[in-house]
Amino acid sequence: NRLHATDVTSSSFRLLWPQLLSQDSGFYSLEYGPAGEPAARSTLQVPGAQSSLVLSQLAPGTTYEVALIPESNVRYFPPQRTRVTTLPEEISPAQVLISDSGPRSFQVSWAPVLDSVAAYQVLYGPLPGNSARLLQVDGNHNSTVLQQLAPNTTYLVTVTAIYRSGRERSLSAKACTLQGERGQ
Repeated sequence: NRLHATDVTSSSFRLLWPQLLSQDSGFYSLEYGPAGEPAARSTLQVPGAQSSLVLSQLAPGTTYEVALIPESNVRYFPPQRTRVTTLPEEISPAQVLISDSGPRSFQVSWAPVLDSVAAYQVLYGPLPGNSARLLQVDGNHNSTVLQQLAPNTTYLVTVTAIYRSGRERSLSAKACTLQGERGQ
């Protein structure tokens, strides 16, 4: 029953600790930072009645050292320490899938969908060629249907994730439309 972490993601985790203090008997000093970087430590004051806290805006794939120091005016409590490693950064799109192909349309979908992505751009055009078209898709969607395509044509589709941080990441896939019906 000591200081420990749950709900670990690539940028946050929740700290839980035993209720040592009350609202009246003091507060906690919480120190945390990347392991081996004392200059990068942050300190928070936490009310004595609290026994959990979420730390966010952390770096992915990083081990954090956390120290919880009960500041009690009643009695001495030793500091509690733990180490927590955030998950590696998830990247999107990690895969692009083509489905529901017809002569003039197909569906493009991608995964994973991450909170850190603001929008997706879908760039598509026939191969070979330089007549690509661009479609913007909201960041919480993971698929779109491309229409008004040419039958029996190979398309290059590039999905670009635009992260809220401004970074971008792209992944491409090829897709073929079906042969059109005779007489169309």
